[in-house]
Amino acid sequence: MIEPPADQSSKPATEAQSSPPSSAQSDQLSDELIWLEDGRRVALLVDETLYPLDAIYGAAYLFVDRCWIFLARTDDKQVEVRLKPKGDSSAQILQALAGEFANELLNQVLRVRIGDSTKKIREYYMARAFFSTSTQSSIDQLLAELDEEDLAEDDLEISVPWETPDGGADEGSDTGGD
Repeated sequence: MIEPPADQSSKPATEAQSSPPSSAQSDQLSDELIWLEDGRRVALLVDETLYPLDAIYGAAYLFVDRCWIFLARTDDKQVEVRLKPKGDSSAQILQALAGEFANELLNQVLRVRIGDSTKKIREYYMARAFFSTSTQSSIDQLLAELDEEDLAEDDLEISVPWETPDGGADEGSDTGGD
């Protein structure tokens, strides 16, 4: 774990509160997501009760092209995420990385929750697509229905232009040229 220098304290990257705190509570708020920097890398302490492990993995994966990522379990429900830029690093770059990672964590939490809430319907559609009792697709079924109909018996007696009144093809309409 990155230890903060003596003159620098940890800074909050984000706070998750469901309701605005009262003035008495504001002094006692704890930061759910704390990040520390040492000039070369930034470390975030992520609480798994707020951010599921799948969301942490998803957010970390999106940073692999820009950073070296290190994950470590520091407590029972706490994960330390260390980001070390592959290029130049400065205090501004590290702060930007911490903020972007915190935002991506929120994005990934939403993706996990949507995935969980739509799991049943996705399973239903997949099962229906793979284990359908129908042996033909709907287009094949429609074509089969058309083939079964007797199109020669037209109650309205609407003739097709290329047919003669006796039901055969019109031989005089051949434009192929002799």
